[in-house]
Amino acid sequence: MFEDGKVIQNTLVLHPRMPRADTRNEAYMLEEAVGLAAALGVDRVDADIVNLRMINAGQFFGRGKIEDIKHRCKAEDISLLIINGALSPIQQRNLERAIKVKVIDRTALILEIFALRAATKEGRLQVELARQVYERSRLVRTWTHLERQRGGQGFTAGPGETQIESDRRMLADKIAKLQRDIEDVRRTRRLQRQKRKRAPERIVALVGYTNAGKSTLFNRLTSGEVFVKDMLFATLDTTHRILPLPSGRQAVLSDTVGFISDLPTDLITAFRATLEEVKEADLILHVRDMSDPMSDAHSQDVNDVLQMLEAGEGHGQTVMEVWNKIDQLNDVDKAALQARSEASLESEDQISCVTISAVTGEGLEVLMNHVEQKLSRKDHILTVLLPPSKYDIRAWLHQNGHIISEDMNEIGECEIKVQLTDVNSGRFITRHADYII
Repeated sequence: MFEDGKVIQNTLVLHPRMPRADTRNEAYMLEEAVGLAAALGVDRVDADIVNLRMINAGQFFGRGKIEDIKHRCKAEDISLLIINGALSPIQQRNLERAIKVKVIDRTALILEIFALRAATKEGRLQVELARQVYERSRLVRTWTHLERQRGGQGFTAGPGETQIESDRRMLADKIAKLQRDIEDVRRTRRLQRQKRKRAPERIVALVGYTNAGKSTLFNRLTSGEVFVKDMLFATLDTTHRILPLPSGRQAVLSDTVGFISDLPTDLITAFRATLEEVKEADLILHVRDMSDPMSDAHSQDVNDVLQMLEAGEGHGQTVMEVWNKIDQLNDVDKAALQARSEASLESEDQISCVTISAVTGEGLEVLMNHVEQKLSRKDHILTVLLPPSKYDIRAWLHQNGHIISEDMNEIGECEIKVQLTDVNSGRFITRHADYII
């Protein structure tokens, strides 16, 4: 991260604690905010929880607390102050004036990280749109130059637009252009999804809280070679790879951007072109870090984002939870988790859960068996008898289905037992019902 051409080195993260807040959750939320700050690549991060009786409308903190923060920033040579919460434009401006350091809130912090991590043109477009929308809300009368007027031509013309109006107009133009560019991306992705729908392979999408181990699992199951690091939002761009199934068939595995609590709405909107991949998946694998005490809360955050995208269990899609990082649990907790997993796999009334370790490979064979079982749940098995003149149909079955058995009789007829997806089964019955026996 940069400020006036200089790399920011020392950062202070403050998490505001409101009355009656859960102190255990506060500690984990502060730790997550520190992880986000570290993802910016700063040299040193200090952190603290600040008790608040109420939020000051103008400066967020009270006068005494601001003086304490100001002295600490000066003593520790802090150049960036991160508030792990939402600041209004006025609060951000007043804090910067009072403390004399750059101040950002949680939303701006996440946007900064996304800007650093976006590797593709598509990712950069989406991040830039979210940043511009965020900046538009920050465009307040912070500086006197925003009050200047751009005069009309001639002496009789009325006053021109003020600088702030000009800035707002330029931002609006930028946002409109970015939205057009992203709509082009969405159109391209729709065409790609339509092409994949015509292919025999089904789509499996990985979703989960950031740093839950999605990319590690992706690399384990495929030859993806996706960048992996113990860091929040290590990867942003969606990646697709062929996923070999136990039967020898194939699916397509999609690795998506990680979710996080209080993910900025503008960011979800901007990344909709990427996240819409999840809506088209035949199976969603929700990867959870079961070594994290906040796993249940993070799971709810992921489900909330899926709901915003109109994806998931409530929208007709099959979801399976992948309970990752069991290698980091003690024997008692691990055994209890595996018992819960086995119970879920035997029940038809709850989401199936599989325990794994993406690092050691434990549980991956069980996972893949259940993935194929879920993908094959709506498949149809047909027995077809084809004369020698119709071997083009045989080629289609080999290309679009899973051949269970194949025999040829003495007159050259081929009897094939084939497993087809619901869509391909319908296509075959419509075109070649006469050959089904």
